[in-house]
Amino acid sequence: MSTENEGNAAPAAHSVPPVPDAAPEGTPASPPREAGYDPTVVADKRGDVPPEPVGAPAGPPPPPTGTPAGSPPVTPAAGAGWPPPPPVYPSYGGGGAGGDGGPGWGAPEPVHHAPRRRTGGLVAAVIVGALVAGGIGGGIGYWAAESNDNGSGSTTVSAAQAPGDVKRDASTVAGVADRALPSVVTIEAKSSDGSGDTGTGFIYDKQGHILTNNHVVASVASGGDLSATFSNGKKYAAEVVGRAEGYDVAVIKLKNAPAGLHPLALGNSDQVAVGDSTIAIGAPFGLSNTVTTGIISAKNRPVASGDETGSSNSYMSALQTDASINPGNSGGPLLDSRGAVIGMNSAIQPSGSGGMGQSQAGSIGLGFAIPVNQARTVAQQLIKTGTPVYPVIGATVNLGETAQGAGSDDGATIAPEGVGGGSPSITPNGPAAKAGLKPGDVITKFNDTVIDSGPTLIGEIWTHKPGDKITLTYKRDGKESTTQVTLDARKGDS
Repeated sequence: MSTENEGNAAPAAHSVPPVPDAAPEGTPASPPREAGYDPTVVADKRGDVPPEPVGAPAGPPPPPTGTPAGSPPVTPAAGAGWPPPPPVYPSYGGGGAGGDGGPGWGAPEPVHHAPRRRTGGLVAAVIVGALVAGGIGGGIGYWAAESNDNGSGSTTVSAAQAPGDVKRDASTVAGVADRALPSVVTIEAKSSDGSGDTGTGFIYDKQGHILTNNHVVASVASGGDLSATFSNGKKYAAEVVGRAEGYDVAVIKLKNAPAGLHPLALGNSDQVAVGDSTIAIGAPFGLSNTVTTGIISAKNRPVASGDETGSSNSYMSALQTDASINPGNSGGPLLDSRGAVIGMNSAIQPSGSGGMGQSQAGSIGLGFAIPVNQARTVAQQLIKTGTPVYPVIGATVNLGETAQGAGSDDGATIAPEGVGGGSPSITPNGPAAKAGLKPGDVITKFNDTVIDSGPTLIGEIWTHKPGDKITLTYKRDGKESTTQVTLDARKGDS
């Protein structure tokens, strides 16, 4: 069970934050992928195969003559044959909430581990996502390089004439990546005890503010070293401006920002459509400046994630993409085909554990990004005051996968009492109370979105702003009703 604790409205802004570049207006939505386009490249690695003996007979040899009578027939050994089975390469396992990644070249294992609980369903199933920050270092990078360098049987081909310069259109993936990479940074957060995380961020404004995930920088919230490295290798010290645990958004700032920073243009995540092309940039397993591609495979996907203690939970109504996202991609931009940011990569659906003594998740084509419209609103709050503001309905709801005595898709049930007991689950004179909601009511719809659980409801609420008017559909004693609610505000994480 969790709560939406009420708070006072956010104080007046101390300063007006810089306005990030907007996406080009009037530009068309991302074009559908061309037929036959396949962003994946399959590496075919073969070992040496012994040559056939010269002059070997085409068929099996004739039976030998002179075999003693009564001798048993000669049979081949069981399982004999060529070639032998291929080697089994290590797999990658579950990601760590709060930011885990592959250990560096002999670096210790990451500290944090991902929640392993998963849920599934046909309608708005809540994904328990693994956060995709990485441990400092790049152990996976070492293994990949070693594997690629040990290939054999290569063939050298001499060209009669060197080809001319390759010219790529600005609208291609290569063109978008070329423009975006200088505005993407690899973040290293190292706490005073030496532990830390590696993640990604992108330039938000020319003053040096950088947008990333909270779980990437949470380890240095109380002290430590924080740095951002650009694609050209230049490294700058940074500091945390503000964090929002519930949204999993953080803003950091370069201490000595260089001149000529180019903020990435921010798109409109509300206009994203399933099937739109996506480009993800980040530092998976410490491999900085990695670019992967895919599509938007779903929208409004409810995702709940948190650290291993359960004390820092985040909820999002996410953009789902099949672009490869791995530990270290956290906080990196998810771009559309024009190069505008439509989301911030945050979590993946883990496939399990294993491989090389790690407990990191690997991409299975289910990555989740915070919609940029929400991330932009939170960033503005953090730059103004350093504190996030959450919209709330003024009611505590059960956060278990199912409500007590209810099926898995029955909705979000208002709890009988507040968190910890001894307090009402509905804030007196709050939005839910004014709308006539009571403990035990089961909320089944938020506007037109089906609600199947408490986390789904919170994720939908947090896509709005305090003061927004919304419609809730709920059930009480088997009867369905609707009511209008004006969202209130809660200041800060609790």
